[in-house]
Amino acid sequence: MMQKGIKRIFDVVCAVLALLALAPVWLVVSLWVGLSSPGGIFFRQKRTGYKGAEFELLKFRSMYVNKEADTRQADNADPRITPVGRFLRQSSLDELPQLWNIIRGDMSIVGPRPHMIAHTDYYTPLIHDYMRRHDMRPGLTGYAQIKGFRGATPDLSDMQNRVTADLEYIDRFSLWLDIKILAITAWKMLTLKL
Repeated sequence: MMQKGIKRIFDVVCAVLALLALAPVWLVVSLWVGLSSPGGIFFRQKRTGYKGAEFELLKFRSMYVNKEADTRQADNADPRITPVGRFLRQSSLDELPQLWNIIRGDMSIVGPRPHMIAHTDYYTPLIHDYMRRHDMRPGLTGYAQIKGFRGATPDLSDMQNRVTADLEYIDRFSLWLDIKILAITAWKMLTLKL
């Protein structure tokens, strides 16, 4: 229980410092998204969060406005993705607004990535212990992501691998593991070949 309290303090401090440090990037991305295609700067979507509660996840909009945004998962060749959005998704800059989700308490810096409600409904009966991944706040990054289980999940085995990694993280949770995952995530972002 004490570690979870320290994790929450760690989350808020990291999110506030990141917001301050990345304010110029936030401004540039906001202008870039706003000028590149019609629609709002932010994309808001209901996701499954801690203990199965729904929350509104924030992202920079990376797609043209479309009717399938809440039900269809994007893949690399998705024509709904704008040219600017493609860069934002590859660099993970589209995720920056989730720092607000962390400050609000919807999310954590590290944890299982939050899925669309439609995915929660679909995968819960198909994957054993799927809902146990909500025993911790969802994360901006996570163990599954650094293990390579991110992006589209066209096969059931893709999601099974992600859930297995998420549950391993929950079972092994420590602040040291969070710091390690955060460091690996930062390194992958800095060395990304776009």
